[in-house]
Amino acid sequence: MEPKHSRHAPESARAGITEIRPWGRWTVLGEGKGYKVKQIDVDPGCRLSLQFHHHRSEHWIVVSGMARVIIGEQVADIHAQESTFVPAGTSHRIENPGPLPLTIIEIQSGPYLGEDDIVRLHDDYGRGDGQ
Repeated sequence: MEPKHSRHAPESARAGITEIRPWGRWTVLGEGKGYKVKQIDVDPGCRLSLQFHHHRSEHWIVVSGMARVIIGEQVADIHAQESTFVPAGTSHRIENPGPLPLTIIEIQSGPYLGEDDIVRLHDDYGRGDGQ
């Protein structure tokens, strides 16, 4: 289960936190009032859960590799130096269909950015909501 942090903890208390996931890992690069920046590394052939968030939107920038993204009903391949936006409340998923690691910078924005604001619609690894 994700660590729960106070929304008011200082940025230095959370920056640098890395969480290992079945599909790869994410690291918090920075955080402030109304935003959080993460590096997301997705292993070849893996994908994150199909999910949405009530309180935050996300902007994804591909740094290396190629991402197949599902945002609502749209599917697109996003390459290095390209980006896309996910509005709050919209179902979404990141996949790495390629043979190379995928690295994305994710910029979250909204009034609440806790990891417990994840509603999983489908997950390859059997995780339920908020895990």
